[in-house]
Amino acid sequence: MPIYNKQGKIPAKRHTAFTKEDGSIYYEELVSREGFSSIYSNLYHLQRPTKISKVGELIKHELVKAETKHRARHIITSKLDTAGDAISARIPLFFNSDIIISVATVSANMDYSYRNGSADELFYIQYGEGNLDTNFGRLPVKAGDYVVIPRGVIWQMNPKDTIRILVIESAEPVETPSRYRNRFGQLLEHSPFCERDIQVPELQEPITNNNECLVKVKTLDGIQEYTYAHHPCDVVGWDGYYFPWKISIHDFEPIVGSIHQPPPVHQTFQGQGFVICSFVPRLFDFHPD
Repeated sequence: MPIYNKQGKIPAKRHTAFTKEDGSIYYEELVSREGFSSIYSNLYHLQRPTKISKVGELIKHELVKAETKHRARHIITSKLDTAGDAISARIPLFFNSDIIISVATVSANMDYSYRNGSADELFYIQYGEGNLDTNFGRLPVKAGDYVVIPRGVIWQMNPKDTIRILVIESAEPVETPSRYRNRFGQLLEHSPFCERDIQVPELQEPITNNNECLVKVKTLDGIQEYTYAHHPCDVVGWDGYYFPWKISIHDFEPIVGSIHQPPPVHQTFQGQGFVICSFVPRLFDFHPD
């Protein structure tokens, strides 16, 4: 997300010794996009974020194409029987080399953490509410929220009540539309939403216990289980441009005209090979003819 954010305690300079009161140091973790050539954030941990105590099972998972004709279809997703946590409840509907589109009815807490190592994730919360706890902090989610989780972020979703989600996984970054950004990444005056509408996680108190933590990582082949020696949410501070964020559909201001406006004016997100548009209640076309 092309907005700089800073939370918690960080050193004055990157890549320098950041010392605790007892004389030991915090551990710096760089999370980035496209290596060192795009946006990134630095996180500061109490423990080594790379310390793994066990590499577990690789649970193979492969999407299988339907053996039916290619034709227009009306998928009545409300009739799909899905339940579980934010990962186990997912039912994939459509996929290609760019995206996977799924639905999920989330009724259970996650007793593990999750990281998508192969895709950005975009959630639309149809109904329900809960908390998305990440290594960047807590992001409350509720009906009408679009939630963007960049590849590599570690998270856990715990519903307060049943949450219905449309899930889009993108092999490339999920971004704000380039048509609504200036060359510096700032949303333009005529954009249907702006940076004031964007909410980011609020950093919580670091988890200081020394208990191991199960993290399930999605790869191209399936889900790889890792047992971390310490909880990854032992972060005391972070800064940068790379983090999860959300925007509410209720803050989306539709563009109207006297005659029909083409669908691109309703664009909310873009990715490689696809766009997301939000068609919301608006003043109807008012040209006399």
